[in-house]
Amino acid sequence: MRRLVGISIKSLGAAGLLLVGTIYVAAEARQAVIRLYTTSTPGTPAQPASDLVPAKPATRPSSKPATAQLSVDDERAAEQQASQTPAQKPSPAQDAHTRQIVISIPDRQLALLEDGALVKVYPIAVGAEETPSPSGEFTIINHAVNPVYRHEGKVIPPGKGNPVGTRWMGLSEKGYGIHGTNVQSSVGKAASHGCFRMKKKDVEELYSKVQIGDPVSVRGERDELTAGLFAPATKAAPVVAAVKTDVQMASATPAPATDSRQQ
Repeated sequence: MRRLVGISIKSLGAAGLLLVGTIYVAAEARQAVIRLYTTSTPGTPAQPASDLVPAKPATRPSSKPATAQLSVDDERAAEQQASQTPAQKPSPAQDAHTRQIVISIPDRQLALLEDGALVKVYPIAVGAEETPSPSGEFTIINHAVNPVYRHEGKVIPPGKGNPVGTRWMGLSEKGYGIHGTNVQSSVGKAASHGCFRMKKKDVEELYSKVQIGDPVSVRGERDELTAGLFAPATKAAPVVAAVKTDVQMASATPAPATDSRQQ
């Protein structure tokens, strides 16, 4: 009896070892099949193993245009980049007219004067409360047409998505300038990082009228000058005093003037 029990136990042990070996061999065979299907030989395209191993879903590239992925700091970076343009010398062909730009931060408007007479008034965006625009007496020291914005691998060509628009006029206050914008609705508001934004048509027109070296007076508060320049469109602009700059200016006199606010 003991002999029979001993033989049975030995038989069960052998059967168990045989079963484990069979499972191991089967696992090795499965792995070999997987390698066979997922590894290609030279000149032969790899075979899909989707029936054997669940495939991970492919990552779909973003369908959003580059302009939609711009961060809130891109305008500041673009302005700083544009301001790195070296200071330029006035053109030898500069005409004899004396131009001057006056900006009123409270009115959020910019006026162009020529030979002391008001030429045109434009709406602008000024610095937001946390990033205010500088006030003082400056000059235009550089400018650029259709600047390309490059930052952290991004390349934004001229157009609707460019943070500084199609024109840049840099001021002698480093990092600040007058430029276009890819957010046209911000014009007329305190919304910029300190620069002065203009609508595309307006900034291109202003750019064509001013030159390197022209003075820019930025007024942080309303005064007699800004009251005269930025009077309501229904009232005639009175005679205003000249802005005190290094450039000798004549007193501004009433002149036919256009106002982009009426356009």
